[in-house]
Amino acid sequence: MGMLYTVLATLVALGVLVTVHELGHFWVARRCGVRVLRFSIGFGLPLVRWHDRQGTEFVIAAIPLGGYVKMLDEREAPVVPQDLGQAFNRKSVGQRFAIVAAGPLVNFALALVFFWILAMMGSQQVRPIIGAIKADSLAEQAGLQVGQEILSVDGEPTASWGAINLQLVSRLGETGLLVFGVRDEGSSLEHPQRINLASWLKDADDPDPLERLGITPWRPQAEPLIAELDAQGPAKAAGLQVGDRVQHLNNQPIEHWHQLVSMVKALPSRTVTLGLLREGRALELRVTLGVRTENTSSFGYLGAGARPANWPADMLREVHFGPVDALWEGAHRTWLMSLLTLDSLKKMLLGELSVKNLSGPITIAKVAGASAQSGLGDFLNFLAYLSISLGVLNLLPVPVLDGGHLLFYSIEWIRGRPLSERVQGWGMQIGISLMIGVMLLALFNDIGRL
Repeated sequence: MGMLYTVLATLVALGVLVTVHELGHFWVARRCGVRVLRFSIGFGLPLVRWHDRQGTEFVIAAIPLGGYVKMLDEREAPVVPQDLGQAFNRKSVGQRFAIVAAGPLVNFALALVFFWILAMMGSQQVRPIIGAIKADSLAEQAGLQVGQEILSVDGEPTASWGAINLQLVSRLGETGLLVFGVRDEGSSLEHPQRINLASWLKDADDPDPLERLGITPWRPQAEPLIAELDAQGPAKAAGLQVGDRVQHLNNQPIEHWHQLVSMVKALPSRTVTLGLLREGRALELRVTLGVRTENTSSFGYLGAGARPANWPADMLREVHFGPVDALWEGAHRTWLMSLLTLDSLKKMLLGELSVKNLSGPITIAKVAGASAQSGLGDFLNFLAYLSISLGVLNLLPVPVLDGGHLLFYSIEWIRGRPLSERVQGWGMQIGISLMIGVMLLALFNDIGRL
C-alpha cells in the first residue's frame, strides 16, 4: 500500500506541476499569435495523443519526468512564407520573453493558490515551548531554558515549531548572531537570547536545526504502557503483551514512554532486562534489542508502541484565515519559500551549505508518498513547495532552462540584436553538461539516503 501511495502521489504531483508549467508557455504563446505544434506531458513513446481545432497535437508520453511545448520556429524547420507571422523566432523580444517566463511564473501562482487553500482550511498548531535543553549545547550556552516559549527568530514572529524551523533553515551555513525572542513561563514579557553561529551546519547532511541547537520541543509524556507490538519485533519475541506497563530498564526507573525510547535507542543489539507490571503482577523479561539504521546512524529497536498522549488545550492553537487574509498569507509564504530556495542554492554554489542537501527524483517520490498518506493538507503543502522549487530552478540563468533563454533575450534587448547562433550553441552545450552533472549528483545523494 505504501508503494502504491508513492507511485500515485508522484504521478499526480509531477503531472499537475508539469502540466501547469507547460500551460503557462502554451497560453501566452497562443495569445502572442504563435502556432503551437505540440503540447507534450512526458517524454518518449506517446501513450495518448489528439489534436485540437488549430492543429496542435496534445501528447501524454511514457516518461513522466517533464514536458515541453513545441512551437513553429524557422530555426528548427523550414516555414512556408504565409506562416512566418506565426513563427516564434519572428516575434518581438518582449513577446518571446513573456512566452518563456510564463511557465515558471505560473508555478509560483499555483503555489500561491495551494497556500491560499491551506490558509482557509486552517490548522492546529502547537505552541513552541521548550521541553528540554541538551547539556553543553548552543542552546544551553545561550541561556535558553526549559519552559520558555519562542516568540520570534531574528525578529520574525514564530507561532509554531514549523515557523521556527523555517527561520533556522534560512541560517544554515552562516556565521553571526542568531537571536531568539523568548518569553519565560508565567511572564508576559519577551526578551532576546543570542546564539553565536560559526559556519553553522555547513557540512551537515540533511541537518535537523533544532536538534543540533540542543532544543527539544515540549510534548505531553505518554505513559510507559504498551499499546501495540510489532509482530516480528524483539518485544513480541520476548513475550511482552499489550497492556504491560514498563517500570524499569536495567533497574533504571521508567517514568514515561519517551524516556524508554531514548534508552532503547542507545542500546542497539544489547540484551536488556525490562521490569513490567502485568495485571497487577510484577515480572521481568530479558529482551535482545534489534537494530535500525537511519542515514549513517544505528539505534536500538524494541518493536513496541504506546498510546499517544493527549495535548493540553492551552498548548494548541487553531489558526485559519478568511478568503482575503488567506490570499495575503499565501502570497507571503510563496515569497518566503522562493527566497529560501534561492538562498539555499546560492549557499550550495558558494560552499556555505553541503551539496548533499540536494535531492533528486527518489527523494521527491518518497516525500510525495508520505505527504499523500498524511492527508490532503500535507500533500497540498508538498505540491506548493515543489512548484516553487520548479519555478526557481527554471528561472536560473542556465542555457537549456527558461532562465537561460530569458538571459539571451535580455542581452538581445540591450544589444539590439541577438547573440550569434554559435555563441548560443556553446551556451546550450555548457548548460546541458551542467544540468546532467547536477542531476547525477542529486541521484547520487538519493541513493546514499536509501
